[in-house]
Amino acid sequence: MSLPVEFSNTIDHSLYCTIGKVATEKLASSISKMQDDTATSEDRQFAALLTELIALAKNRLSVAANESEFSNDRSVWVERTAESHFPHIRLHGGAIEDEPIKS
Repeated sequence: MSLPVEFSNTIDHSLYCTIGKVATEKLASSISKMQDDTATSEDRQFAALLTELIALAKNRLSVAANESEFSNDRSVWVERTAESHFPHIRLHGGAIEDEPIKS
């Protein structure tokens, strides 16, 4: 599902960075409330969702870094689904078989 055209033109690097900053701040707030034992069930749900999103984002960055290093003929360690593919975590779990790495 793609974004409506009016939104796709406004999503740029600055917006993505701001979304990430707000998400990490909300996670920190929810964790603080849990530590103070004042968290609502909604705070706990937000924390679980944001923890998953942050883990997925870290995975995507790690994969991108490994692909870049591999493309530059540097030695990298990564668990691959095939000799020519690096794994990406899908939003629903599992690995995405994307285009083979071009040597």
